[in-house]
Amino acid sequence: MKSMKFEEVFSSKPRMKILKIISRLGTLNVSDIARRIKLNYSTTNQHLKVLESEKILQQRVYGRIRMYRFKDASPRAIAVQNLLDVWEQTSVQ
Repeated sequence: MKSMKFEEVFSSKPRMKILKIISRLGTLNVSDIARRIKLNYSTTNQHLKVLESEKILQQRVYGRIRMYRFKDASPRAIAVQNLLDVWEQTSVQ
């Protein structure tokens, strides 16, 4: 998959929801992510593939279960996590 531009990756509301959920909860499987963002499995899976191809998320397979989390030691993943942390810490309640 060809690398996407920054604005293409982050212009998707479902992808942003995925990143927020994984940032808050850590490692989740595809079904849990789909249920939490209220999308079907295949659409969620497509968004996860984009985030994985951009080296923001990584997948671990345990039998038939695929778990996603932020990619270890990826500068992009670290930057996204830091942005989400700062955004959440400074958001007006």
